[in-house]
Amino acid sequence: MSETRPLHRSPRDYLVAEAPDEPVLFLSPEVLQASARRFCEGFPGMVTYAVKANPAEAVLLNLMAAGVAGFDVASPAEIALVRSLSPEAALHYHNPVRSRSEIAMGVAAGVASWSVDQPGEWRKLDGALPPGAEVAVRFKLAVSGAAYDFGEKFGATEAEAVALLAQVAGAGFRPALTFHPGTQCADPEAWAAYIEAAGRIAGAAGVRLARLNVGGGFPSHRMRGEVPPLDAIFARIGAAVREVFGEEAPTLVCEPGRALVAEAVSLALRVKSLRGMGEVYLNDGIYGALAEQPLMGMTDRIRVMAPDGRARAGAARDRLVWGPTCDSLDRLPGKLPLPCDMAEGDYLLIDGMGAYSTATVTRFNGYGGLRLATVRALNEPSGTGHHRPCA
Repeated sequence: MSETRPLHRSPRDYLVAEAPDEPVLFLSPEVLQASARRFCEGFPGMVTYAVKANPAEAVLLNLMAAGVAGFDVASPAEIALVRSLSPEAALHYHNPVRSRSEIAMGVAAGVASWSVDQPGEWRKLDGALPPGAEVAVRFKLAVSGAAYDFGEKFGATEAEAVALLAQVAGAGFRPALTFHPGTQCADPEAWAAYIEAAGRIAGAAGVRLARLNVGGGFPSHRMRGEVPPLDAIFARIGAAVREVFGEEAPTLVCEPGRALVAEAVSLALRVKSLRGMGEVYLNDGIYGALAEQPLMGMTDRIRVMAPDGRARAGAARDRLVWGPTCDSLDRLPGKLPLPCDMAEGDYLLIDGMGAYSTATVTRFNGYGGLRLATVRALNEPSGTGHHRPCA
């Protein structure tokens, strides 16, 4: 991924001036830092960033500038990346499956918090961590409200969590609990259910929690008519912790990824060809920055712009949209309502694309090269469109 100097105020200005033929990710540091401040000021505890969502150095540095001092890291590479930018940052290694060499590397890097969800993984940590390290037992529930459930891969049952938590406390480590309600979870009651379960687990284990990590899963703005209820989620978390734990409430920490970075990036893709019955072929697809769309469903936050900056505003027409590779699976889900007056060489601007758009690029067929441009604004109107009925 190449990066350009911050010369342009908006994606429209950049596209008109540069006429790029490869995909471009537009990063707004102002939007990113505003998202970070909203979490730091609204969440009733420590905010750590899940590096996996977008590990770009520009993203990490802007989050640090906005006050994010902790990072959820899932691998030695992510640990090394954060340490190269901030020797003092708090590192939470909450991928609960690690090799012994990965544990040793984390200890050497000063990881502050570890998670565990299974006796075999606990045995790897016990004896390897320094005295007083925080160990958070990760548990799972059958709770709905997310786009997909992380509990299928990680997490102990409540009964298993009780036993693990008692072992952690008995070994002299700082006892904590952690959970993840699932990706793009918009229901505040999902967090309340997990917090109630945390109270049951701590009570059954006879352990006073030092900290409760309420995970990630906070929703980003994916669809035009669905504004993420972050303030309601923050308030419900705070209220639930007070209701369940009272004066013995543990300190809180969260680990958002998507909700911190998604809104700060827009993706520009070029129309390579219009074929057949209006099918659209783009210069990127599911093997590139759009890898998540078949899993999450296609966002409708899409604008179409002519090369001269005019917004395409013709009547919407449902179209099949294909990526650039030779694989017939490289197709966006469903049909997208796109302007009937769009043409070869136009740009599709997709908003809210800061999460997982760069982290999962494969470079299959030689595609997936992404240009990164820094701009101040992302949502400037793309000029005045002309209206032309579909034939």
